[in-house]
Amino acid sequence: MYALDHIGFAYGFKTIIDDLSLILEGGHFYGIIGPNGSGKTTLIDLLAGHLRPDRGQVLLNGRPLERYPRKSLARNVALVPQDFRINFPYTCGEIVMMGRYPHIPRFGRPGRRDRTVVEAVIKQADLDGFVNRHANRLSGGERQRVVFARSLAQDTPVLLLDEATSSLDMHHAIGLLNLAAGRVSDSSLVVAVMQDVNLAAMYCDRLVCMRDGGVYTSGALEEVLTAETLRAVFRVNAQVTYNAFAGTRQVVFKSVIGDA
Repeated sequence: MYALDHIGFAYGFKTIIDDLSLILEGGHFYGIIGPNGSGKTTLIDLLAGHLRPDRGQVLLNGRPLERYPRKSLARNVALVPQDFRINFPYTCGEIVMMGRYPHIPRFGRPGRRDRTVVEAVIKQADLDGFVNRHANRLSGGERQRVVFARSLAQDTPVLLLDEATSSLDMHHAIGLLNLAAGRVSDSSLVVAVMQDVNLAAMYCDRLVCMRDGGVYTSGALEEVLTAETLRAVFRVNAQVTYNAFAGTRQVVFKSVIGDA
């Protein structure tokens, strides 16, 4: 669904993404991992259309991202950012309904379909008791759950998660990632920046490992999540083994590799 062709992006004189090429296909849950400053969030912002590459091109379904009208892009791509500030006292129900705006005609009002989708998502995200609460009075984790639900209500074939569960407790992080994973189909995909490689291994069948603004390696989980990759990219000693309880590979870290 996505094709990135020799992408380059810089903030001023600081290069963030350097000659990055990548294919992201429908039917997969992609995890983007890598050390701090490797360009993960910038890559997500390029996929969302919030940034435009200085070089190269981002294609979505064969069409350059910049050629999508704003509302059309919002019907195709939803983003859960890692930091979302809410200063106006919207209720949680109103914020989740904002996810339906790309599907509502201009000057129109939410219809039965929109209300049905929002009610279902609120229930799935365990937000029933939050509908009439003001979002600017919630904790960071509670607010993140509302923003996650808003993106699910957007009902797009592409769901982008930028460390979307970093402020959530384990129960709600797993619950929301289960909902995201349930959206993956042949014609849809999830792309998630994740710091916790064990959580990534539980949900992602494909990994993109970034280093220094480029792709160090990408592919199936079993090919990418190795002790050798973790040593080269994160500079840590680790053991990667199959965990029967988790039903996937899991990582145990031992020590940091010092600079030579």
